[in-house]
Amino acid sequence: MRTFTLTVMGSTDLHGNLFNWDYYLNREFDDFAHNDVGLAKISTLVNDVRAAVGRQRTLLLDAGDTIQGTPLAYYYAKVEPITRGAHVHPMAAAMNAIGYTAAALGNHEFNYGLPVLRTFERQLEFPLLAANALDVATGLPAFQPYVVKTVWLTGGAPLRVGILGLTNPGIAVWDRVHVDGVLTFPGLVEQALHWVPEVRHKSDLVIVVAHSGADLSSSLGDQVPFPENCSELLAETVPGIDAVLVGHAHVEIPSRFVTNKVTGRPVLLTEPLYSGKRLSVMEFDLRYDGRWELVASRSSVLSSATVAEDPRILRLLRHDHERVVSYVNGRVGTCASAMSAARSRFEDTPALRFINHVQALEVAKSTSLPVLSLCAPFNRAAAIPAGEVSLRDVAGLYIFDNTLVGVRMTGAQLRDFLEESARYFLQVSGPGPFSAAELSADVPDYNFDIAYGLTAPLTYDVDIAQPVGSRIVRLSFDGQPVSDSFEFAVAVNNYRQAGGGDFPHIASAPVLHNQQQEIRQLLIDWVKAAGVLDPAGFAGTDWRLVASGEPVVVSTNE
Repeated sequence: MRTFTLTVMGSTDLHGNLFNWDYYLNREFDDFAHNDVGLAKISTLVNDVRAAVGRQRTLLLDAGDTIQGTPLAYYYAKVEPITRGAHVHPMAAAMNAIGYTAAALGNHEFNYGLPVLRTFERQLEFPLLAANALDVATGLPAFQPYVVKTVWLTGGAPLRVGILGLTNPGIAVWDRVHVDGVLTFPGLVEQALHWVPEVRHKSDLVIVVAHSGADLSSSLGDQVPFPENCSELLAETVPGIDAVLVGHAHVEIPSRFVTNKVTGRPVLLTEPLYSGKRLSVMEFDLRYDGRWELVASRSSVLSSATVAEDPRILRLLRHDHERVVSYVNGRVGTCASAMSAARSRFEDTPALRFINHVQALEVAKSTSLPVLSLCAPFNRAAAIPAGEVSLRDVAGLYIFDNTLVGVRMTGAQLRDFLEESARYFLQVSGPGPFSAAELSADVPDYNFDIAYGLTAPLTYDVDIAQPVGSRIVRLSFDGQPVSDSFEFAVAVNNYRQAGGGDFPHIASAPVLHNQQQEIRQLLIDWVKAAGVLDPAGFAGTDWRLVASGEPVVVSTNE
């Protein structure tokens, strides 16, 4: 009887991180936990594992969201797009050099449109998998659904490993403009029930690579009939799966076992931390007695911060990286005084008023209604210095590749929307002082939208002494209380308008403006045209954080 241990490594949510570099700060990446990022670090971890166990005993997978998330990703999609010539996307070049076995599609793969995605797919030397991305015309998978990888063993029967890729049904909402009428995205569980038996029949070991978080949750509300995050449900429901490499949720799961309700067998789940901060390492102990049988499995994660970048990847892609560094450091104007977003979660700041002002100016071109704008404090570290301003300074205010949409909303709908936004804060009994941590509920910063009026001030208080749902008080426009029936044109980003965050009314609101304008580029263009960005021109206190009418005092070190 023969035994064999297969090691399967996994990354996910790389988000355009090639090197351990912060393009917005123009220095090596660092965060509060002192993580490192990037494929060059992942490559070293992979090399170390292969050296320890033997390359022929390993596979390498990725769970998606690869080509969006950094200025490098933006540059090769928009500035010098890979669709224009023979240049290989640096993320594709790195993954090819590292030797990936297969990868699943993430939802952010669709952000730049299908031509960019298809070009990226052709440049890869391994399959890009998505069993639940279906062609509308044929009903068949538009991408390869799975691959069976044969691991050849000296003096023994080969081991066949089936790898099924599944992506996120939210693509139909978030990237509707790119996929509507072209692709559909049924649920992961539903499609796995169809495909796993076929993969199982051809394989000794079945691994699902799923761009869907482990825990059952969704930011989509009732916009799609399938959950956004369901990898644990997938493992429980679908018989024949041995392990799931999880993506999308940006959380770290070194190892988790779920019992399949049909077979009673344990299924291994693991999710490495995003941006290349971690590499998951799964180990499968197998025994051969006429056929291969899985005896035991386990997993752990390795930290990129423990290793140096692979010099081979550095040499291969240094020029691509330097081109992007030069691009983001290009001068676009000057700033009259320093402007920071550090306190934008707790008070009205020129930084967010600037973003909202530029968004509202564009939407005003398409309507005669009073114009409002909504935006969130995406980047707490964003700061524009006094003096010369580079493209990266402005881009740091808006780190997502969102586009601008204008919709029509009533006063009642606006109030409901702002009440949902006010969930960002915990309830308190007095004005403090408080630390930021003492006020912040478990809500991402990008789901705290702040409102601004272009043609006249929109003013309101967020009273966090009140329970959720009753916090927006003294909501007024141009000095008058906002009536339920009053109508506004509201500027928002496409993620929010498509239902991201599950805010009320916004996804069903009539669209007044949608010209696929990138908000970050609008900000850059505004500074270029004005020449000077003066924070004093965006000073004001249209909204306040209060407790029973008293201003809340918040101390931050940000």
